[in-house]
Amino acid sequence: MRRPTLEAVAARAGVSRATASRVVNGQTTVAPHIRDAVLRAIDELGYVPNSAARSLVTQRTDSVALVVSEPGTRVFSEDPLFSTAIRSASVELEAINKQVVLMLASSPKSHARVERYIAGGHVDGVMLLSMHGADPLPSALSRLRVPVVSYGRPAVPVDIPYVDNDNVGGAEAGVRHLVETGRRRIATIAGPQDMIAGQDRLAGYRNVLRDSDRRSIVAVGDFTRESGAIAMRQLLGDDPGLDAVFVANDMMAVGALQSLRQAGRRVPDDVAVVGFDDVEAAKYTEPPLTTLRHPIAEQAAAMVRLLLNLFEGGPTEPIILPTELVIRESA
Repeated sequence: MRRPTLEAVAARAGVSRATASRVVNGQTTVAPHIRDAVLRAIDELGYVPNSAARSLVTQRTDSVALVVSEPGTRVFSEDPLFSTAIRSASVELEAINKQVVLMLASSPKSHARVERYIAGGHVDGVMLLSMHGADPLPSALSRLRVPVVSYGRPAVPVDIPYVDNDNVGGAEAGVRHLVETGRRRIATIAGPQDMIAGQDRLAGYRNVLRDSDRRSIVAVGDFTRESGAIAMRQLLGDDPGLDAVFVANDMMAVGALQSLRQAGRRVPDDVAVVGFDDVEAAKYTEPPLTTLRHPIAEQAAAMVRLLLNLFEGGPTEPIILPTELVIRESA
């Protein structure tokens, strides 16, 4: 069977092709009874708009790229932050009939591929997730004059609107809780220092220790569970008497708990542990993890709304969402 055409829709509805086209493209200059007649004709004929032809007229693809600067092994397996953020952004975009194009960019070759794809006009805008300091994409995409927003403050000096959470304030709240419960030798497993989240959470830790006259004890991980386990072993070797650790994300905290258990340290009796993010797994660690609730889904949804503001010429000021201390048995 031949695919129904716009001309057939117009004939069935008793209107001109131009009027049928305005209805299909969502224009509001058509009288309600005429729009209803065209929509009935579309339904009766099973008409599906030609998206390629439509994009030539509207200069819109109705697609948005979500670019994640991490390898697929991390995005699709270990860290639930990615699946939560991707799902939330997808739901928001699907609600307004826009398609998400997921792209991974963890190497120079993949960076070039993403840049070529976006320069080719295949998407209306770009959302960046998990940017690292040396990542060339923010600067490259800003030069293409395509609307771009970032999940988290970019680490490079580029004028891109972003949505972030209060990383410094959240870390301060977590470490202050450890101080207020009487812990004296408080270490941290910091996140990667080429990412703003890693830098800000370390700054929050140091702010509280400086004010409470305690010294910093720092190891650095890369936000993965394995790096948390390795860093915890390093901290125990450097300072066997530590009695608390603030961990810059929950996945590293899971690894830290494993190393503490293997070392014979009881949590929280010997060492209290506080994480950051409040992913689902934090409720089921042994013991359940005290952590800072980072509104991952809300942050991704706000990123979509910020991008839509860019499309419509609305406000694009940075959005900073609050964090919340969730106290469980680990501290």
